[in-house]
This record gives sequence, C-alpha cells and structure tokens, in this order.
Amino acid sequence: MAKSYPLVAQTRDRAGKGIARALRREEKVPAVIYGDNKEPVLISLDSRDVEMEYHKAHMFTMLCDIEIDGKKTSVLARDIQTHPVTDRVVHVDFLRVTKKTKIAVQVPVNFINEDQCKGLEEKGILNVVRHELELMCSATHIPEHIDVDLSPFEIGDTIKMSNATLTDGATSVEERDVTIATIAAPRVMDEESDEDEDGEEGAEEASEESSDAEGDAE
Repeated sequence: MAKSYPLVAQTRDRAGKGIARALRREEKVPAVIYGDNKEPVLISLDSRDVEMEYHKAHMFTMLCDIEIDGKKTSVLARDIQTHPVTDRVVHVDFLRVTKKTKIAVQVPVNFINEDQCKGLEEKGILNVVRHELELMCSATHIPEHIDVDLSPFEIGDTIKMSNATLTDGATSVEERDVTIATIAAPRVMDEESDEDEDGEEGAEEASEESSDAEGDAE
C-alpha cells in the first residue's frame, strides 16, 4: 500500500483520565504508539487533524506517517475510541509497522462488471451478505478493496470468497469459503408465480363447485 496520510504529534510524559481530559480541553487527542518490540510512546494529536482523517474512514487500512520532533514513524491505527454521544475521537492506539509486519484487517468488497452479469441483466437482485472481508496481509500492502467479478454469475448463483481476487500475499482469515453475495430471482417474477398459482387454485375450486352444482341439479 503506497498511500499514507501525515499527522504531527507531541510527546506527553503522563497518562491518566485527568491528563486526557486536560488535553481534550486544549483540542488535543491523547494517543499511544506501540509495537515493533519497542517501548510505547505517549503522544497527543491535533483534534481537527484526527477528526478529518477519521471521517475519511481509512485510518484502519491506510498507513500514517506520524512526525514527532522532526522524526517520522510509520504506524497503523488499531483502535479508535469515540465519545458515545458526540462521536468525536477521544483516544487512538497506533501500531508501529515495518515491511515484516503482518496484520489482520477488514477490507471492503468491490463488485465489478455488473453490466456484464447475466443474472443482473435478467433483473436478478444482488444480495450482499458481507460488505467487508477479513484478510491477513502485510501492514505496508493493505489493499484498498477486494474485487469480485460479477460477469460469470446468473440468477440463483452464490458468490463465495474463492471468487474474489486477492492481492499478492493477502490471504483470508476465514477457515471456510464464506458467502459474499447471492443473485436472487427478481421479486416481480416471484409475485407473478404466486398469482399464477393462486389463479390455478381458484380455477380448480370453481371447477369443483361447478361439478358439485351439476350433481345437485341432477
């Protein structure tokens, strides 16, 4: 993964609820950097910068270059705590990463070639079971999304993990071939089928009633 976003941090000497509250009053977000067999580093970040990146929804899958005292460290957000009412970020845990770091991450599924899918051309409905899949991959090469080609599928087909295209080095965390989506029959066809069945049953009932009436007349 080549893309990254920058943040500038300041070190802090102490932790605790009182320190965290004081930082938030100053529009700062307390955070910690850990991993790579090094001591954890307590830091604080500008609240506006963190909020901007958080709402882009990429902090768990995109590397961050954090600058501390002029030195940059590559990290990946592993836990983000938010306020239960305002949803503002109140704390972030960052993991130091290197080319050797392997992690499990949730990656969004991206469906392609919908216009070439016979099932969808026939008014089938794409029912998505999983919008994200958990992959084990290098922390420096996290895919932005997982492509699933819909062109081979027809109505009634099930699309599984084995149908997805994974980037080199990425593997599924799942032990089984999980279902990603299905292509269901269009609802109109189902309704028409139900109506036809109702009509046939009604015709049979009418025929039976007519026969009974003729029998009574005789």
